[in-house]
Amino acid sequence: MKKRRKAREAVLQILYQKDITDDKSPQVPEEFWMENPCLPDITEFAGLLVKGTMENLQKIDSLIENSSENWVLSRMGVIDRNILRMAVYEMISGLGIPVKVVLNEAIEIAKKFGTEDSSKFINGVLDHVRKNLEKNPGLIEKTTA
Repeated sequence: MKKRRKAREAVLQILYQKDITDDKSPQVPEEFWMENPCLPDITEFAGLLVKGTMENLQKIDSLIENSSENWVLSRMGVIDRNILRMAVYEMISGLGIPVKVVLNEAIEIAKKFGTEDSSKFINGVLDHVRKNLEKNPGLIEKTTA
């Protein structure tokens, strides 16, 4: 498995844990890395994504809700919601990751961790986010991390 995919899967697990425990801190729980040891470049990239996602959560959640018809975040499955959060952060972060890569990674992770319909749902919402960002490029690279 590629290192960045492994990092993204770890990020999903961390965001899931934060979501169900209502932990809004940008720190990665040390216990996670103790139970799931990884190479330093994996933990570094994962830490960057967790920190950036959590620090920009309000902006990210707003972009998701504005891009998902008839859905509010609280009605979305926890896995889907957090895959979307991670992917939207990557899209707006200015990290230089191509949008096609972000979309593909999110869809593949949804196929692995989500429901049968998760990948289609994620694809649809992220495509809307992409279009909204194309119309409003000022939203990109104005995040903290």
